[in-house]
Amino acid sequence: MEPIIDIHCHIMPGVDDGSGDMATSLEMLRIAEKNGITHMILTPHHKPMHHNVSPEHNVLYRKKLQEAASAEGIKIKLFSGNEIYYSDETMDELEQGKICSLAGSDYVLVEFHPTNPFSAIQNAANRVQAYGYRPIIAHVERYSDIVSHPSRVQDLIDMGCLIQVNASSVMGKYGFGIGHFTKKLLKEKVVHFVATDAHDAKKRAPEIADCRSFVERKIGQDYAKEIFLLNAISVIRNEEI
Repeated sequence: MEPIIDIHCHIMPGVDDGSGDMATSLEMLRIAEKNGITHMILTPHHKPMHHNVSPEHNVLYRKKLQEAASAEGIKIKLFSGNEIYYSDETMDELEQGKICSLAGSDYVLVEFHPTNPFSAIQNAANRVQAYGYRPIIAHVERYSDIVSHPSRVQDLIDMGCLIQVNASSVMGKYGFGIGHFTKKLLKEKVVHFVATDAHDAKKRAPEIADCRSFVERKIGQDYAKEIFLLNAISVIRNEEI
């Protein structure tokens, strides 16, 4: 099985709406390992007006999870990060060290409200870049103003953004429309990352192997390797994509 790196998951226990405890986190990691995942960037939510895990605790909890996983014979390597719900305070918090970038790199995983107008997403991406960060747009298939105008994905790329979709969306878990949209993006090769966005060990488990097989069959092994592995390696190494 070809290795996979997951840049978006909620496996850290007890910090957001993802895993609620260590036992669940370990079960999620076992599922991830069976799916070929070798590295994961833990991305607990960072939202305005929420009790968010601090960067210090983010690192501490990641280390504890890594130790527990190793004790169970799970070999996945873990990195710290956040999924950042963009707000007017985001950039100040990033600059003040209150939010984690992905694996300590210049890349940040940014999400928006599903009904945000495209202009707001553009403005946010511009501001992220103005501060020297590289925005990765989390689960782009959730934003109605982009789904209804697919060419806007290329507009985001042209302005320097990178695009992430969820494996479950590609495989039709959220309906035909979203599945069709994400498959269209993959066929046009405007996706840079496929991730699990896993939240538990059942309904939103870290299952991604079937999606990788689909991409390999329909689009090609080279592109699959790029979006499931190589681009993520570049993130971890803080290299240009």
